[in-house]
Amino acid sequence: MLLDSAVLVLNRSFQPVQITTVKRAFSLLYQGIAQAIDEEFRLFDFASWSALSAELGSESIGTCTRRIRVPRVLVLMAFDRLPRTRVRFSRHNIYLRDDDTCQYCLRKLPRSELNLDHVVPRSRGGSTSWENVVCSCIPCNLKKANRTPEQAGMVLRKQPTRPRWSPAFRPPGKGGAHRSWLPFLSAVDASYWNTELEHE
Repeated sequence: MLLDSAVLVLNRSFQPVQITTVKRAFSLLYQGIAQAIDEEFRLFDFASWSALSAELGSESIGTCTRRIRVPRVLVLMAFDRLPRTRVRFSRHNIYLRDDDTCQYCLRKLPRSELNLDHVVPRSRGGSTSWENVVCSCIPCNLKKANRTPEQAGMVLRKQPTRPRWSPAFRPPGKGGAHRSWLPFLSAVDASYWNTELEHE
């Protein structure tokens, strides 16, 4: 349903801080808490956004008197919320980081068929940390047992690392982010918008 689809929310520094729904986005826009941003990076309040022709965008919602284009990116006006920089070390976030995929056999499975594996077992001095815990299917975990991947004759497909995303605005998986979001999700493009310009 269109009203439940995703809208990217930025702070005033154009950093992504949250993903919300179209329904909530219209509420923020109408209350003046946020402004919509278009493909040319122009900001619009509710009145100016609703005056735009809905035909300029492929997505719109109908009201009693007109159709209003759906905003896909909002900028908060009075709130300089900063994105969270620390990602909580949790089972859920490890599964997110590893995309519910066993890091040994690369099978993507339901979470009920996955568990966590210490790459270097705790009994051999391995830590319980982002850099030593991976998602593993039960058969691979049993095969590896209390050994390192090399000792078990297994290959760790990707070295585990601490994620750089924040759960509040983690970009959706493949195909999930709207094209209009991309300049704000890329670190290079974001730096373009956030770099202080020199006075001439």
